[in-house]
Amino acid sequence: MLTAIIGGSGLTEFEGLTIDHREVMRTEYGEPSGPITFGRMGDAEIAFLSRHGPEHIIPPHRVNYRANLTALRQAGATQVIAVNAVGGIDEGLKPVDLVVPDQIIDYTYSRDHTFFDSEHGPVRHVDFTYPYTERLRKIIIETATRQGVSVIPAGTYAATQGPRFESAAEIDRMERDGATIVGMTGMPEAILARELELDYAMRAVIANRAAGRADGEISVTEIMENLAAGIDKTRVLLQSVIPLL
Repeated sequence: MLTAIIGGSGLTEFEGLTIDHREVMRTEYGEPSGPITFGRMGDAEIAFLSRHGPEHIIPPHRVNYRANLTALRQAGATQVIAVNAVGGIDEGLKPVDLVVPDQIIDYTYSRDHTFFDSEHGPVRHVDFTYPYTERLRKIIIETATRQGVSVIPAGTYAATQGPRFESAAEIDRMERDGATIVGMTGMPEAILARELELDYAMRAVIANRAAGRADGEISVTEIMENLAAGIDKTRVLLQSVIPLL
């Protein structure tokens, strides 16, 4: 069983992976964000893809999500763990916290958000009641508990268009909608995985307090410092999670 890891901001390569080879994939939706790295972690086969490209130059609204998911499926992946950097909306969330969300709200627009948009194909309506695969969520949460890694076991991800950060009023609105974290890459990745029948779960790292939730403006320098610490925690956890998959 091939497990795919999609790395977001702060995770452009996956340490601890014994690399077999890298492959440039092509799909009917174009090329993915970069080469897929194939390797092993113990007995587990892994495919790693950097969402924003190896040099982190692809902005959230320009990511070819359809090509990324299609390439991973073509490679043989059956399950995907996504790593995402997010802002904390809920007052109980602080930088470097790790969240395993169970719900999502989509505020994005003008993205290719489905595989079923051809006038020559049948109309398909895919159930999205529970956006993340519960089996994967439980493995991540239970492994974190055994490893003594603190995680927030639920949350609602607000997916925004980017690449700008949100206004304080927009964050207020999202909080009223029920969102607890905010990011720019959660959709359409999650629904495309569902349409391809890939198991999918997210591991979110709080990089900053969302707009209006901290003193002053959002600092990119602070975000990168928090991400470095949060991604280190994520790597340690994934090294324990992956063999169980």
